[in-house]
Amino acid sequence: MSTADDDTEKSSGPSRLFALIGLFMALLLIGAGGYIWFSGGTPAGLVVGGPFALVGGDGKAVTDKDFRGKYMLVYFGYTYCPDVCPTTLNTVADALDKLGAKADRVRPVFISIDPKRDTPAVVRQFASAFGPKLVGLTGSAEQIAAAAKAYRVYYTEHRTGTGPDDYTMDHSSVLYLMGPDGRFVAPIRADLAPDQMAVSLAKLIS
Repeated sequence: MSTADDDTEKSSGPSRLFALIGLFMALLLIGAGGYIWFSGGTPAGLVVGGPFALVGGDGKAVTDKDFRGKYMLVYFGYTYCPDVCPTTLNTVADALDKLGAKADRVRPVFISIDPKRDTPAVVRQFASAFGPKLVGLTGSAEQIAAAAKAYRVYYTEHRTGTGPDDYTMDHSSVLYLMGPDGRFVAPIRADLAPDQMAVSLAKLIS
């Protein structure tokens, strides 16, 4: 192996190590938060959700105030997601079908964490695959970062190659139920079966 190769390998080693350590710590924090939420409710003083300013599939500005009077079921993901995101959104669609009349009070909202690829047109097409109720939102990197921070969502780019689209997005996977007043009601587990999710939602929606 050449000296240049040796230097490249040596320099990349620490970077990979720090990236793995960072991901591990983030997963620990997410896991701890998920355990607290799903085993005993939101910790006192913890604020989840808040104002956001994003862009809809038609390219027009959308804010959290546009959903007042409805429950929002919010999920952060990305359209190039190979499995978790489409599986979760399929479950949401099926759960709302099983929810009966209460489903009219719920607006499922998908917020992209991949602004480089998820343009308004891409998000619109993606959301339409899960039925007419799902609202797809995207925005600038700054807008998405602000929304994710408000909802305490973890996400980061994971490079898989040298090309511009050679990456996936690591992210937390939780559904957030927000009340008609815009305030956080409860987390909903993304790994529930449709029947179970419908039951959970029915108990929380008045």
